[in-house]
Amino acid sequence: MQTHTVESCAKAKLAIRDTLDVVGGKWKLVLISVLRSGKKGFNELSREAGISPRILSKELQELELNGLVSREVCNTKPVTVQYGLTEYSDTLGEVLSAMEKWGYEHRRRIVSGT
Repeated sequence: MQTHTVESCAKAKLAIRDTLDVVGGKWKLVLISVLRSGKKGFNELSREAGISPRILSKELQELELNGLVSREVCNTKPVTVQYGLTEYSDTLGEVLSAMEKWGYEHRRRIVSGT
């Protein structure tokens, strides 16, 4: 078991804050989860995630800025844009799996009342 010191706790707090700055909030991990099934257009992503276009645009810009989502402008008439995950987003795999597992267990616990 790791010994907790003031320094190690401060470093851990900073690392958690950095993580939450990148993927925190109501939508970012939902969008990453939806995009795990493949590239999506803006409207399709909005529908599947259940997010308004205005919020979606803001969230996608932040995810792109942090290197988790790529944006591809397609040479179509009218111009369309496809969003997909970057290789870097794969580094969140363990985080998403742990959150999914915890979420299933939490829901089961709440529904069963134990």
